[in-house]
Amino acid sequence: MAEGAEPSTSTKTRRFRIRWRKWLRALHRDFGYIAVGLTFIYALSGLAVNHIADWDPNFENFERDLTVTTPLPADDQEAARVVQEQAGVVGEPLDIYPVTDDLLEITFDDRTLHVTRSTGQVFEEGQEPRLFIRAANWLHLNRGKKAWTWFADGYAVVLLFLATSGIFMLPGRKGLLGRGAVLVGLGIAIPLVYLTFVGSP
Repeated sequence: MAEGAEPSTSTKTRRFRIRWRKWLRALHRDFGYIAVGLTFIYALSGLAVNHIADWDPNFENFERDLTVTTPLPADDQEAARVVQEQAGVVGEPLDIYPVTDDLLEITFDDRTLHVTRSTGQVFEEGQEPRLFIRAANWLHLNRGKKAWTWFADGYAVVLLFLATSGIFMLPGRKGLLGRGAVLVGLGIAIPLVYLTFVGSP
């Protein structure tokens, strides 16, 4: 190009495309970093909830055998207090029920103690929360305060931006005009084919 000559239209267009894709990649990168934490939460809880028929994604069952000192008091309330103290169980019982003269059941919100009075044997069964996954499921299913809806909506918008910007980041045969179009079409086809064969509500 001669000195002082104006750039051609094609040159201007090429520079614009380069500059435009540069900004698009920068935004895609930064919004991608922002989405990492929420993506982990939603992905892990999604896997957990998808297999809810095979396991409880929120709670884990546990069992424990222990022995308390005997003889236990004849009064059910007092016997329950002694058992609870020695078993290290905190909280008020929901129910104290004498199943038989020798078997006492002490029920709490998250566990039940089956006490054999004559031997002091205690069988404890209950549930304890899966700490991280339960919290992730709580957020994923939007059971929190209304404010979380705004975070979830914002995350959905970010995902839409990442998907859309990803389509246009690469030029040429590796982009939307080449293999990108094939892969985008494949991604769209998967749910459509599934619904075709399985049906929809």
